[in-house]
Amino acid sequence: MASLQKNYSVNSEFILLGFGDLDELQIFFCGLFLTMHLVTLAGHTTIVLITLIDSCLQTPMYFFLRNLSTIEICYILVIVPNMLANFLSRSQRMPFLNCALQMHLFIALGGAECFLLAVMAYDRFVAICNPLRYTLIVTRALCLQMLALACVSGFALSLTLTTLIFLLPFCRSHEINHFFCDIPAVLFLACSDTRANEIAVFLVCMLILLIPFLLILLSYGFIIAAILRIRSAEGRGKAFSTCAGHLLVSLMHYGCAIFIYIRPKSCYTPEQDKIVSLIYTNVTPMLYPMIYSLRNKEVNGALRRLLGSHSQMRQQPNTR
Repeated sequence: MASLQKNYSVNSEFILLGFGDLDELQIFFCGLFLTMHLVTLAGHTTIVLITLIDSCLQTPMYFFLRNLSTIEICYILVIVPNMLANFLSRSQRMPFLNCALQMHLFIALGGAECFLLAVMAYDRFVAICNPLRYTLIVTRALCLQMLALACVSGFALSLTLTTLIFLLPFCRSHEINHFFCDIPAVLFLACSDTRANEIAVFLVCMLILLIPFLLILLSYGFIIAAILRIRSAEGRGKAFSTCAGHLLVSLMHYGCAIFIYIRPKSCYTPEQDKIVSLIYTNVTPMLYPMIYSLRNKEVNGALRRLLGSHSQMRQQPNTR
């Protein structure tokens, strides 16, 4: 604790450099990513609402999808508003503790999302490979337990890792060449030996990224084998459509995260990291609702019912 207080007294704040080298395009990018941010929030909020309201979507798959969208909303709110503010200024000051809190929430929510994607793969595995016992295995109680485990695990691992990183002395510089307090960018500023911290980052990434991703791939190996055994083309298409969205989202999410975090500090390249970070904090979250709804007839049907009931209410004459 004394070490943390000493570190805090020396480094009372960080400076996020963001995209200061793009002065002439700052306003354009701010408008572009603000639009994407609003579209993302609207998409995920819509999924949360229709999976809450529509009686046809009260199944474990949509329970997990609703919570995934809720986590995604919190995830982007931790990062994107600060990023937009950074577009409007050449640099942005962030207190030491605020930076630590942002990193903690970012890792915690990202970790919870990784674990939840693995849980969703298990749900699809049981639904397709053992459909007759699905309702007996994937109960409401089990869903709540798996959701709680995913969230608690993400926050516990994040707290441990964030504490280890922010106990380091940052005497080299206070300027973070990024638009948020990301792990590689903050570690790069440490002026002491960070090998132990890099090992901790690697181990946490193994638990959050590689192990869940391998479990997802293993689940889909069994799922694909089960789908290929279905005789009718219509049955295979229906089974695959329930999994395609989740598989694509998992590949996008884990692909970007593994590229950023599972590598040595010596490979850190700030500009490349900022571009990839822009993708996984802005582009991929915006695509998730579209991916889940485009090939999902139940979600599309629920959305049409919701819009239809809303238009009917507006068309009803005022009888008062």
